[in-house]
Amino acid sequence: MPAAVAADGPSALPSPFSASRPWTVLAPMQDVTNLGFLRVIARCGAPDWFVTEFFRVHATSTLEKHILASITENTTGRPIFAQLIGEDIPHMVRTVRQLLQFPVAGIDLNLGCPAPKVYRKNVGGGLLRDLAHVDQLLAALRAATPGLFTVKMRIGFDDTAAFPDFLALMRQHRVDLLSVHGRTVKGLYRSPVDYAAIAQAAQSVACPVVANGDITSAAKAQTVVAQTGCAGLMIGRHAIRNPWIFRQIHEAFAGEKIFQPTLSDVRSYIDDLAANVLAPDMTPLRQAARLKKFLNFVGTGVDPEGNFLAAMRRAPDLPELLRVCDAHLLAGDRANRPFSSEPFQGVIARPNCEQECSL
Repeated sequence: MPAAVAADGPSALPSPFSASRPWTVLAPMQDVTNLGFLRVIARCGAPDWFVTEFFRVHATSTLEKHILASITENTTGRPIFAQLIGEDIPHMVRTVRQLLQFPVAGIDLNLGCPAPKVYRKNVGGGLLRDLAHVDQLLAALRAATPGLFTVKMRIGFDDTAAFPDFLALMRQHRVDLLSVHGRTVKGLYRSPVDYAAIAQAAQSVACPVVANGDITSAAKAQTVVAQTGCAGLMIGRHAIRNPWIFRQIHEAFAGEKIFQPTLSDVRSYIDDLAANVLAPDMTPLRQAARLKKFLNFVGTGVDPEGNFLAAMRRAPDLPELLRVCDAHLLAGDRANRPFSSEPFQGVIARPNCEQECSL
């Protein structure tokens, strides 16, 4: 497990494998992976570390208080990396220096956000169109970060032609760990994941590589590790759907019996979400809209017909939404039914790209 950044020198990465298994990481998801959600996930079976939502960096930026809270009030027992998004090198360096005053495990650079409103500003995934600027940015951030400096990237902007060149930059600037989402920026979340590209990264860079993209279950995690040779697994949307996925992956690699949640467990998870991700000053209408962002993913594992998702989306406010949850998860013999380890085929979550920003 990564140590916190030390003021007197770089932290050493641990062996990529602990207890004969790969690392697990919760992917940063904007407006999702806040302090409350981290606590919920940790109670279901924590990953080895977390990454914050991205701190937006520009000439007048300050550290967003709600993101900083996930660092300063982190009681999960797991380290957390601070992620930055931006292109202005002096202000990125300034923000790194500010963040290093707090108990972060390291600094992570966002080179992958595919949201159009983000990449059009030439930040996140948009920077994958500018190899020379990324070269300068990596050099500056590496020099400013005495401890762990990591990067989260996609495999290209609209194609993978420059991917080998970006991998060369990761070697040149001594990046400590590289997380690779195996899609291009333009591929968003619907194109097939290119696991061969992740394997290429694992074979090309000097640092450990963490694989990201459509890791839906413990069984899929084992397949991805075998296919890519990755040192770790980063999971975003499928950890919203199944918050026990990190526990299940750890059990699978340890050869232990894998925990099988029931619909009753799912109902308890929803209560935990409501208690931790909904602000008390929200109206019941806004509370329902906020919780539906999460249930859009949860619902893909409840029933193969998609009845829960359809009823959930029609609920006008929080009390009615929770009644729908009771009816579909607890009524009759439903409570003891197993929750699907994989999303049901044809049952589709329908959040927009901004809501899906798991890099």
